[in-house]
Amino acid sequence: MSAVKNVWVFAEKHEALAELCAGGHQIGERVSALLIGTKSDAEELANAAADQVYWLGETDSARMLEDYVLTLVKLVNERRPDVLLVGSSKRARLLAGRLAARLGTAVLADVMEFITSGKQLQCKRMVYGGAAVCTEISGASTVIATVAAGIFSTTAVVAAPQGTIESVAFVEPGQGLKRLERRVKGGVHVNLAAAKRVIAVGRGIANQEDLTMIKELANLIGAELGCTRPLSEGVNWLPRERYIGVSGVMFKPELYIGIGISGQVQHMVGCDQAGTIFVINKDKTAPIFTQADYGVIGDLYKIIPALIEKVKGNKTPQ
Repeated sequence: MSAVKNVWVFAEKHEALAELCAGGHQIGERVSALLIGTKSDAEELANAAADQVYWLGETDSARMLEDYVLTLVKLVNERRPDVLLVGSSKRARLLAGRLAARLGTAVLADVMEFITSGKQLQCKRMVYGGAAVCTEISGASTVIATVAAGIFSTTAVVAAPQGTIESVAFVEPGQGLKRLERRVKGGVHVNLAAAKRVIAVGRGIANQEDLTMIKELANLIGAELGCTRPLSEGVNWLPRERYIGVSGVMFKPELYIGIGISGQVQHMVGCDQAGTIFVINKDKTAPIFTQADYGVIGDLYKIIPALIEKVKGNKTPQ
């Protein structure tokens, strides 16, 4: 029996709630989800992942996510959950900080592993840019922790056959922001955390046009495309959503292929939990080889075309 009785989960995006519920079941006995959305969303969550859903009402265009702080404070004070897991989006992280301040506690940010030890819940997270791992124990009555996508496996959900749904009244904030306009962000949506196979590229790629052959290989093997930070925030060849690393995406794919990546710790902490790591680099002293299961030393501009032809040759004609 777990030392943690009641785990609550909250996320800005609905797709993150299923993973957080799975993680909640791994560390606690009962999982409750806090949901802003439709009644059908609440019913789906109660049927599939959560023992209980606290339904905060429909999405309201006049309300900001931050407007729910007082509502959550009131609910936490009344019900006293042991743990509140918050999906690590930018706005949800800010909400977690404001919630913790109201409750007189602190947030354990970017937790990568939870360990139940006796009556305590230990939280492991990276510090110093991923160079070290810190183990912390919160003394708060309700532990608030932000969790990045990809930390928990979604295959371990053991929810009640039919979770219950409870409507929660909205508490108006004393002051807040007024939304004047909402625009859809451009770019292609990608969920690297859910990908089973990922090909990541680094500064070994000489030109943006050369990404075409990488994308071809990714399409052939059914992989998503990721990158190191310089390619997304330096030269802007790929969107920020494809950046893998300590301040980007952290995940556990079945297969990770690193192409032209040196293997700095800030990147590798995002993918070192992969089932198999295969890398290509012309520098035999590159740090990435020390963490790889398989490695090829050579020019990626010769190896990638050869891999593409090999994969095409092994494809069964339809």
